[in-house]
Amino acid sequence: MHIGLTYDLRSDYLAAGYSEEETAEFDQLGTIEAIDAALLELGLETDRIGHARNLVERLARGDRWDLVFNICEGLRGRGREAQVPAILDVYDIPYTFADPAVMCVCLDKALTKTVLRAAGLPTPNWHVVHDATDADHCELQYPHIAKPLAEGTGKGIDAGSKITDSTGLRQACERLLVRYKQPVLVERFLPGREFTVGLVGSGERAQAVGTLEIVLQPGAEADVYSYVNKEYCEKLVAFPLVRAADDGQVAQAEQIARAAWRAVGGRDAGRIDLRCDERERPQIMEINPLAGLHPTHSDLPMLWTAVGREYVELIERIVESVSCRMTLSEPGGPPPRPGAGMPRLAEICDQRS
Repeated sequence: MHIGLTYDLRSDYLAAGYSEEETAEFDQLGTIEAIDAALLELGLETDRIGHARNLVERLARGDRWDLVFNICEGLRGRGREAQVPAILDVYDIPYTFADPAVMCVCLDKALTKTVLRAAGLPTPNWHVVHDATDADHCELQYPHIAKPLAEGTGKGIDAGSKITDSTGLRQACERLLVRYKQPVLVERFLPGREFTVGLVGSGERAQAVGTLEIVLQPGAEADVYSYVNKEYCEKLVAFPLVRAADDGQVAQAEQIARAAWRAVGGRDAGRIDLRCDERERPQIMEINPLAGLHPTHSDLPMLWTAVGREYVELIERIVESVSCRMTLSEPGGPPPRPGAGMPRLAEICDQRS
């Protein structure tokens, strides 16, 4: 089985003059090497393609793959995470993780919340600020939190993101609008515990791997899982494994996360971040259909390791999930297709179903 790897290598963009923050969502070489090594250990043939433009060049030359293991984040626009999936759809090449529509919806935090609310799932009330005057029309109860509408890795979130009055809201929105050149999401600040739930699989087959609690340590920026706290999480954040069997809030968070994953159409593996309100009810903050896969720095592999599983098994489960999707009809998708190049994984999928 011939697997291509698509990714945005952080060092390449840094060398091209992009800043640390601009490249925060991109991958370290160690992530690519870990995924590559895991696929090779599974007996699969790998081909490192790189970013979207490299993919376009390779396709134009006639190169093809049985599967593309895609972790490209893209550089610009609300559709940036959908670029590689859309290109691969044109060529009918299967790939890991969500399709273009899901990638676009989940990157836009307001669209995500609209879908969740329509599905009857809990998420804090919100207001979108397109220009500074929009902030004056926000009727949410204080305190608020303000963040860029379509960024990840905590970009735009810092110690000043918790807002307690209208003056602070206007100032925060003005700063974010100028810096990130996109709308600002304002939502009600939740004071309770924060969780990240890991999931593997697609649709009804999706399962919660488990849950990590986000616990800020002394020296961390207060109240929020900010950009700085995420970048230096090894020193500033603790991630205890919390179990649904022992903790009612965790059980509720995992149940909500599974329902949200199905509601948005998440596939193969990902993460859902939740925080509890003043009544200790978990609320969905964000859905990440393209979770980081660094073995020791990214939340999903950290969670996978915390429940006693090997990194290579996580990569295998992701590839198996693609095989399951290829051999089963997806709602609104093409008819079932044989798992070309994946007979062993298709057999495993059948056994697990």
